[in-house]
Amino acid sequence: MLIDCGGLQNRLSSGRDSKKVLGGTWLNSGSVTATEIAAMAGFDWLLIDREHGSGSEADVAMQCLAAAAHGSSSVIRVSGIVPGEIKRVLDEGPAGIMIPSVDTVEQASDAVRHVRLPPLGIRQTATSTRATGYGRAWAHYRQHNNRELVLMVQIESVAAVEHSQEIAAIAGVDVLFVGPTDLASSMGLESGAGDAAFDEAVASVAAAAARHGKESGILARTEEQARQYAALGFRWIAHGSDRGILASGFDRAARMLQSLGAGG
Repeated sequence: MLIDCGGLQNRLSSGRDSKKVLGGTWLNSGSVTATEIAAMAGFDWLLIDREHGSGSEADVAMQCLAAAAHGSSSVIRVSGIVPGEIKRVLDEGPAGIMIPSVDTVEQASDAVRHVRLPPLGIRQTATSTRATGYGRAWAHYRQHNNRELVLMVQIESVAAVEHSQEIAAIAGVDVLFVGPTDLASSMGLESGAGDAAFDEAVASVAAAAARHGKESGILARTEEQARQYAALGFRWIAHGSDRGILASGFDRAARMLQSLGAGG
């Protein structure tokens, strides 16, 4: 039995008519406990970050299991278009994979080649991985993985926005996912919040994805941003991270305790 593959595509298909937002959050810590807590909160998908995260490849399998046990699907962000890393991550059976910093059509096509199985791509796999139920679901995996696995490519630069139409047109790409921090930096902005040019760039990515029958996603910093992005047609919206939520929660707790002695 597959660990997770197909779960996100099923949610994507079932929610397409209703325009349901698929809510996610970032997991940077590599912690199985944090993964379980996030899954129990009810997120549709959890981004396990191997680009800027603290966890190792060995943590990925346990995080996928912790997420699936409570009904959340796992998406793994790898460090880049690194074939060996992509193969090892996908052998653990996540529902999706995210490739960062995809700026050109050539890079997007290369991502598809290394993520997808033949004939759509060239990724090699083995018959006895966790993704295939240790061989028990090999036939299903070989036949359906190209359809069931969600491939997200990140739009994180001015060049990527300019090429978003062509990137969205590539077969095998499912979601164009905006990385707002790096996109703002690429545009020479400290933050994209409230900037008209940034808002226009973000909207153009959503429009490009929709024009080619693809989905769009983005990381929202606030509830207001999330509502704005949903109105633009973004369905894959992430908010928060385990490290960020832990830091802000500890800060509030510490300030409260420190304030008890402020008058003394």
